Amino acid sequence: MSAHETSDAGPDLARGVTLAQFEGRRLLRGHVGDEAVLLARVGDEVLAVGATCTHYSGPLDQGALEGEQVRCPLHHACFSLRTGEALGAPAFDPIPCWKVEREGERFVVRERSAPAPASASASARSAPPGEPANIVIVGGGAAGFAAAEMLRRRGWQGRLTMFSAEADAPCDRPNLSKDYLAGSAPQEWIPLRGEDFYPASRIDLRLSSTVQRIDPAARQVVTADGASHAYDRLLIATGAEPVRLPIPGAQLPHVFTLRSFADSQAIVAQAARARTAVVLGSGFIGLEVAAALRARGLAVHVVSLDARPLERVLGAQLGDFIRGLHESHGEVFHMGASIASIDAGSVTLSDGTVIAAELVVLGLGVRPRLALAEAAGLAVDRGILVDRRLQTSQPDIYAAGDVARWPAADASTMRVEHWVVAERQGQVAAQNMLGADQPYLDVPFFWSAHHEVTIRYVGHAQDWDEIRIDGDIAARDCAVSYLKDGRTLAVATIGRDQVALEQAQRLASQA
Repeated sequence: MSAHETSDAGPDLARGVTLAQFEGRRLLRGHVGDEAVLLARVGDEVLAVGATCTHYSGPLDQGALEGEQVRCPLHHACFSLRTGEALGAPAFDPIPCWKVEREGERFVVRERSAPAPASASASARSAPPGEPANIVIVGGGAAGFAAAEMLRRRGWQGRLTMFSAEADAPCDRPNLSKDYLAGSAPQEWIPLRGEDFYPASRIDLRLSSTVQRIDPAARQVVTADGASHAYDRLLIATGAEPVRLPIPGAQLPHVFTLRSFADSQAIVAQAARARTAVVLGSGFIGLEVAAALRARGLAVHVVSLDARPLERVLGAQLGDFIRGLHESHGEVFHMGASIASIDAGSVTLSDGTVIAAELVVLGLGVRPRLALAEAAGLAVDRGILVDRRLQTSQPDIYAAGDVARWPAADASTMRVEHWVVAERQGQVAAQNMLGADQPYLDVPFFWSAHHEVTIRYVGHAQDWDEIRIDGDIAARDCAVSYLKDGRTLAVATIGRDQVALEQAQRLASQA
């Protein structure tokens, strides 16, 4: 290690580095003063940007280079190496760019480049012929927010209205069952943007506002107060709602589902005065809630009709590992059972077992909100049918997120309830509403936190005929591949973030 390098910060880029210091890699982390800077070799050039992802501070030097873009290893956000723009969610804020000078064999970085002007502030931008003057977004979740943000980022100046049935502004929904619920993330992390963002961006965000009807012929939506709102383009991003079973006692005040920020806040409040909790469901939300409540010190029981947790998504081997992981933290599983009834201080299972429960969370999954689309006469089949550009059977109406069912590479269709998918679909739909003609081709990706273990999953395997395991699941160092007819459909990883990125790139090349 040279005199101007440190083990944690890398080389001092103000003094310069040679290509030899990349040691065959294409990415090199260094620093300029106290700021972490990433160097990337792109053809014959060396480009420099901030080294930290603006989503959850992931180390971009451990990510993947894709042409002139870099992808974060944690949650696969994508940035331009030339402009710093966050091209792909879940990051929305750009990373800084730095000037690189060539001095002999050394590449020297001393100062930041001037930031590119925000396209949303380019008031002189002229509207191309046929561009909409009025866009309405129905839904205030991931897809709706991402679409609104992208419309303004691309400089569109028209009237933008977003109707959300929720009381809170768009929020970081994955955190509601993870760190926020566990008590390790502050409340200020949860909103995707502060209150000032919406008026400053001229986004007319209408909270606690329900759209009752869409009239495609008149190009209008009608809200619960009877008012009509015209649109030139409409995005349906109504998301999904929790599945509720007719369980006696499910209406009691200590029984919750989890979908909104208000739901998570209510569970946190009840957890503060509870000692025992029962979670119905062993899917991702149920298990994340169980881990979060256990982190708060509650005694937690998980009830599920399944034979093992997450088997239908991740297979038996990972399912058994995840159960063992949760049990090692003190959670108790009741598999092959359901809740027969709930009373003020306990639940009774279908096998007669009675469990003390001062808090009950029903985590049985979600179903897409399709009523608006069905009533409007849109093509629907277990989701709103869209083409690769996320356009519905009505040319001026688009759909994105949990409600959208889009064409898969094998001529089937797919609908995926992933946060990052919803955000990226919102971004693509926004650009297509402006005439971009951009297909949605991203490989689905999600992450799930289980105590100290995070699982990353790329691809989409509705079923498979073979599972291949590379590495050791018990050692928390593995890549689990799901194949059908010899073709890899999806890969789940633990402790192998780089492998997840590589597999995402490979699956994308096959799309």
